[in-house]
Amino acid sequence: MRSQKGGSIINMSSICGLVGHKFTPEAYTASKGAVTLFTKSVASRCAHDGIRANSIHPSTVDTPFVQKMFKDPKKKRERLDEVPLGRLATIEDVANTALFLATDEASFINGASVPVDGGLTAY
Repeated sequence: MRSQKGGSIINMSSICGLVGHKFTPEAYTASKGAVTLFTKSVASRCAHDGIRANSIHPSTVDTPFVQKMFKDPKKKRERLDEVPLGRLATIEDVANTALFLATDEASFINGASVPVDGGLTAY
């Protein structure tokens, strides 16, 4: 990236890298918080080389793994109730955010932590 004078680094984190979460173990939250600050450090250090770094922070994403977890209706209701938009993130929601951050349309976004969470972290 340095030799080509630019690029976009996109790190994947979690809402747990932005806020504490009562349903998530502390070790997971700590590791995602580390990704958040690592991204900001890279963004500030590499910007002079035209390299941007941002992180994406999804809430629960509707995947086969999550569908198994949601066979327990209580767990499903807990997760859906905490999201103002009332649904889970889709794989496409997360992928579209990454695609945007990788493009020139995001050329002045650097060091950002982008939640893809339906408003969960807005509280």
